[in-house]
Order: sequence, then structure tokens, then C-alpha cells
Amino acid sequence: MRGKKLLLASALLCGFAGVAAFAQQNGTPSATPATPAAPAAPAQQGRAPQAPPLLMTLPGFADGSAVPTKFTCSAQPQAVSPEIRWSQTPTGTQSFVMLLHDPEPHPQRGINDVTHWMIWNIPGTAAGLPEGVPAGATLPDGSHQVVGIRGSASYFGPCAPPGPNHHYTWELLALDTKLDLPETATRDDVMKAANGHVLGAAVWIGLFHR
Repeated sequence: MRGKKLLLASALLCGFAGVAAFAQQNGTPSATPATPAAPAAPAQQGRAPQAPPLLMTLPGFADGSAVPTKFTCSAQPQAVSPEIRWSQTPTGTQSFVMLLHDPEPHPQRGINDVTHWMIWNIPGTAAGLPEGVPAGATLPDGSHQVVGIRGSASYFGPCAPPGPNHHYTWELLALDTKLDLPETATRDDVMKAANGHVLGAAVWIGLFHR
């Protein structure tokens, strides 16, 4: 009796093995549960492309290099302002502000540095300034020049005394508005009015000492 049971068990095992082999050969799914698939990675949210930055160049000298003499006080009274070009103007620009300042000295231990030149309400359609911008509080294109350290509404070039170089900084601001200020406005007036309207900015640095 016991021998018959063993033979029956062996027959059943052989039958199962045969069925499994047949299923594998004929593509029939096996009874073994499939391994769960890994969860799909979440789709990345699309991002709007960033606008290109405002770019400025001064063709007369490289950024971070020495300022040529003709643009400095050493060339007075023949000194001229350098040519300035800019591109990639932000959408919505209505006007520009150009500032040349010397960040090293702080007269009377104050927070302000030295203003050498500032033009505001440059038309938003402009792509630069020519070499030798003339003096005057109001220019033909409607822009205005601030009275700087020299005491006149005109360009005054780098003029650091003998010693270490000063880092003269040309700064360009693109604004989403035209500034409603009198032509006698100061640098502080312009910067206060421009606050909250800056769409883009660019910087160029020139080194100089006498």
C-alpha cells in the first residue's frame, strides 16, 4: 500500500513538471507571481526659458584692464567719454541709466562713493553711447546728465591719485519706466526713483591711477 502511494506522488510531481515545461515552451503564463514593476519617474515640470542677460561692452578697453589715458583726467582738457555698446535689452525697457563711479573713496567717511558721470532717461531704444558725449544737463535725445564730482553736468574720467589702482565701475541699468525728475536731479534722486523698476543690469570695470 505504501509503495502505491509513493508511485502516485511521483506521478503527480512528474505531471506538474511536464505542465510547467509545456507552459514555458508555449508562452503560457506561469503560476509564479510576476515581480512588481518599478514606479515610473515623475514627469518634470516644464520651465519657461530664461531671458538672456543685458550685455555691455566698452570697445576702448577690456573689462578689468587699464583705462586708456584719453578717457581719464590725465588727458584734460581733451579727455572724452568712451564709446559704450549694449545688447540683449530686456523686454519692456523704457529707459536706461548709465553711472560711472569710483567705489574706493568715501568722502567725509560717508556711505556714498564718488560720482564721475551719470546719464538718466537714455531712450529705451538706444543700443549705446558714442565716444565723446557732450556736456550739458539735457542732451538732444532727451536724456539728462547729473552734476558729478567735478561740479558740472558732464563726463569726468578716472582720476585716482598715485598709488594703487582704483576700480572705476561703469554700470548700466535697464528700467521699465522713464523717470519723472527735474533735470537738476542728483544721483540719489535718480537711484531712488529707479528703485523697483530695474529689469536688467550690466557692469564694466576699468583700472586707473595717476
